[in-house]
Amino acid sequence: MEPRPAAPRPRLCDSLGADQTPSASTLNAARAEARPAGRRAPAVAAVLPAGGSGERMGVPTPKQFCPVLERPLISYTLQALERVCWIKDIVVAVTGENMEAMKGIIQKYQHQRISLVEAGVTRHRSIFNGLKALAEDQPDSKLSKPEVVIIHDAVRPFVEEDVLLKVVTAAKEYGAAGAIRPLVSTVISPSADGCLDHSLERARHRASEMPQAFLFDVIYEAYQQCSDYDLEFGTECLQLALKYGHIKAKLVEGSPDLWKVTYKRDLYAAESIIKERISQHICLIMDTKDENHVGHRLEEVLKDELNHVKVTSRLPCHTGRDLDQIVSEQCYSYVCVNVMTSDFEEIRKLVNMLEESNLSILYPVVVISVYFLDYKSVPFDQKMENLMQIREYAKEVKKRNILLCGLLIYYPQDEQKLQESLRQGATIIATLIKERNSGLVGQLLVA
Repeated sequence: MEPRPAAPRPRLCDSLGADQTPSASTLNAARAEARPAGRRAPAVAAVLPAGGSGERMGVPTPKQFCPVLERPLISYTLQALERVCWIKDIVVAVTGENMEAMKGIIQKYQHQRISLVEAGVTRHRSIFNGLKALAEDQPDSKLSKPEVVIIHDAVRPFVEEDVLLKVVTAAKEYGAAGAIRPLVSTVISPSADGCLDHSLERARHRASEMPQAFLFDVIYEAYQQCSDYDLEFGTECLQLALKYGHIKAKLVEGSPDLWKVTYKRDLYAAESIIKERISQHICLIMDTKDENHVGHRLEEVLKDELNHVKVTSRLPCHTGRDLDQIVSEQCYSYVCVNVMTSDFEEIRKLVNMLEESNLSILYPVVVISVYFLDYKSVPFDQKMENLMQIREYAKEVKKRNILLCGLLIYYPQDEQKLQESLRQGATIIATLIKERNSGLVGQLLVA
């Protein structure tokens, strides 16, 4: 078993995924809910088989390592498990040829509590290797045996804590538990000559999903007893617990987010979901307190046009306290409204704070620099010369996963034209944030 790669802990606490540092009250509440009254919380670990080749996806890269927003898919899954404070250890089974790549992912994205083992040639053999790493009977194991072990797929990145807690709680009581979903299509059994033999009644059957959870001794002993045929051709862990441990697993209704990335089109769907999730909060930074200024009109229009998105406003960031607030807010979309100045001083300060916060390690951060220009008071050419600096600076910060672009709004105008420009500006801002299109980095758009 590979030791856990050392990595510096990021400052971020991501509510969407990994690295969430829970409060004591949250931790205690989760532990209390996961155990019967008067009993201690079970020690929980997770095993993640990640040795698949991704043949069905039809790409040379194994699907767990395919990029989504330029980040490997498996990193999102690890992030989802890491955010659950009561999962003590996460064991990932990867092939020998991908071991170094996996170490690089752990280091780059600063994952924690991860141990690596070599995958087997089949899914069951990979899981068995992960269980062996957690067993106390292994001489070189640096991990402690858990009471309950979660088995999950590396390519199911959207698992939430509530379903993990449900399967762990059920496994503690029944010995085994697994998430299920209603069947989408009817299952049929063909005969040897390729004709219909019989079909299953869809309403009476369910699709087995992940995550699943087991008392560790139950599933480990089942794997120790199972035949080579099971290890070679089997795919269902719950069936092993039933066959060799005589444990009838408790079935837990799962959410629609438990789907598995299998085909190339699923990568696009996953990217769309992630973009949607990180676009639900916009932080508006304005360099004036004058509530009558046109900049505050943009804030009103944004809130009106994007009523499903949380829009918060604040003054420019200058202190460590501001940095802590940026980190705690977990916002990946910033609109910096430059009312009093057209230079890049405030933008540079904001970008530097975002870099220091490490937010852009996990997701692309969008920064839109908005300029309200009174072309009657300052020559247009002089303003544009200052604003065109955005192109070179945007190229520089793009390397750090910060997507910077500019938006130009003229004023003063008559009320009708100004309102129209503000609405156009809000639409442009919404599109830039939702799409997170790196191709627009450095562009100066006009509303």
